[in-house]
Amino acid sequence: MRRIWVGVILLMGLAGTSAAQYAGNGNVTKDTVTPPRPVPRPVVKKPKPIRTELSGGIRLNTNGWSVFVDKGWVKEKGERESDLFYNLKIVQIELSEIKHPKELKQSNDQQGVSSGERIRPYIFGKVNNFYSLKLGYGFRKMIAGKPEPGTVSVHWFGAGGLALGLLKPYYVEAYVPQGGGTARREIIKYTDSTGGAFLNERLVIGGAGFSKGLGEIKFVPGLQVRTGLHFDFAPGKKTVLAVSLGMNAEVYTQKIEIVANQNHVPYNFNLFAGFQFGKRW
Repeated sequence: MRRIWVGVILLMGLAGTSAAQYAGNGNVTKDTVTPPRPVPRPVVKKPKPIRTELSGGIRLNTNGWSVFVDKGWVKEKGERESDLFYNLKIVQIELSEIKHPKELKQSNDQQGVSSGERIRPYIFGKVNNFYSLKLGYGFRKMIAGKPEPGTVSVHWFGAGGLALGLLKPYYVEAYVPQGGGTARREIIKYTDSTGGAFLNERLVIGGAGFSKGLGEIKFVPGLQVRTGLHFDFAPGKKTVLAVSLGMNAEVYTQKIEIVANQNHVPYNFNLFAGFQFGKRW
């Protein structure tokens, strides 16, 4: 009997030891707990800063008209300055027609009625159509206002560069005296030999059309500069909608003859008002 009790006591001791070991192995302590990994937050991509502008428009000059295209780049490196377009560098291409103050379009209606044909209007005494193709480099800098959407900002701009004058002979249809009291109907431009008929309103019938003289264009190199104010009232940051007021000056390597018997000069100066639209990205 004594042996049985000893065996039971030994079995109970072994069971207690195993339970204590099991309990010790199963306890969770601070040293053994693995902290949960933080859940990564979704990465929100910021929109790319606006750095480029492309726009075009028209200008009404005091002596003609212009069409132009501007390409601009933001000079600041910060995103805020980029999006608000404080300071830009600009490349511009412009085509202008320059008119003389003495130009006056008229029509020989009596000639058309008597002959029953369509007579084109013409500019009496005009010797050349004068166009200017300009390539400029410059800047535009905000000086007042707020460039946020829905507001108006005021910018100062300036540019300078090359100018290429294009002189296209102006043709008219006229009766050219042939001697002996006769005259022949011809399409003529102003020269020493045709000047008598070209500058005689009684002999001029009408204009010869724009295409006449395109193959005789002469090129006159020069320089140009402009400055003024740019008023931007675009509804959003990614659009361009503006008007501009300014002045332009050009100088060429020779005198520009537009109307006969007038004072010809190698330079041009005008004031302008322009309208401009485009986009930014």
